[in-house]
Amino acid sequence: MAKMNFGGVEENVVTRSEFPLEKAREVLKDETIAVLGYGVQGPGQSLNLKDNGFNVIVGQRKGTGSWDKAVEDGWVPGETLFEIEEACERGTIIEFLLSDAGQISAWPAVKKHLTPGKALYFSHGFGITYNDKTGIVPPADVDVILVAPKGSGTSLRRLFLQGKGINSSYAIYQDATGKAYERVIALGVGVGSGYLFETTFKREVYSDLTGERGTLMGAIQGIFAAQYQVLRENGHTPSEAFNETVEELSQSLMPLIAENGMDWMYANCSTTAQRGALDWWKKFRDATLPVFEELYRSVATGNEAQISISSNSKPDYREKLNAELKELHESELWRAGETVRSLRPERSR
Repeated sequence: MAKMNFGGVEENVVTRSEFPLEKAREVLKDETIAVLGYGVQGPGQSLNLKDNGFNVIVGQRKGTGSWDKAVEDGWVPGETLFEIEEACERGTIIEFLLSDAGQISAWPAVKKHLTPGKALYFSHGFGITYNDKTGIVPPADVDVILVAPKGSGTSLRRLFLQGKGINSSYAIYQDATGKAYERVIALGVGVGSGYLFETTFKREVYSDLTGERGTLMGAIQGIFAAQYQVLRENGHTPSEAFNETVEELSQSLMPLIAENGMDWMYANCSTTAQRGALDWWKKFRDATLPVFEELYRSVATGNEAQISISSNSKPDYREKLNAELKELHESELWRAGETVRSLRPERSR
């Protein structure tokens, strides 16, 4: 573990150079990693672990689309693909990657297979942090650890296949065996992390829920919708409004910001754009800061967790979700986006 300086603040960071894949394989050579769930994170993490040479099995309910997807990806029923309880029984490390609602319903079945010395692994701090709402309280004689890739499972897998990695946070909630640190770092390396930075279960879920509702998804969609609406109401065509709102940001600017930083972007744009961005960014910060403060309070009090649990456990949850997603998809903003994407040069070659 190394101390790295981020803007004047020191953090504990583990890189792949100091904890290489060979060391991770040695740490976990006698372990069976049971990945429960094959939805968002399950496919990317399990396939990366398998390709990196670890002993991996998948646990998923038979007869579901996720079971079928696992079979399509090469997991073999009865050999590397099992029902959830059998996977739990076989695994020494149980990666609990079901949805938050799925973890609540599956917990009684999983808990009875957490025998002394096993490890319970999460990629989200939700179930543990809000255990007064989820009921997820692990036994005292197992390790409880977390590796949270800072990206989707799809991106984790895609970047792995490109020889790259997504940065991940790691946390230890409970070290029953004295091996929790080596286990969690080895797993972080195994799933394909770029580097690993230390956090806690609580800090992970607070930042994650804030980010999802904020700049990663909720806020960015809100800003897109507002700018697009203003441009359209002032006579700009859908194509022009979409290109100036979304396409230029996602296709041109964000990759450069990811590579070089926003300060570099400011320094390398036109003087007109530079002046305008410098004049307006603080206005947007000041306008949105109260919203982010309200959002963080809602996360910290458990309100967002309760809303999620209550909503996602309703029998008509999927139907209502699909209706909301349909409304988003059918908005002029994203119908224009569909057309713009179809006209990208790579689509017509």
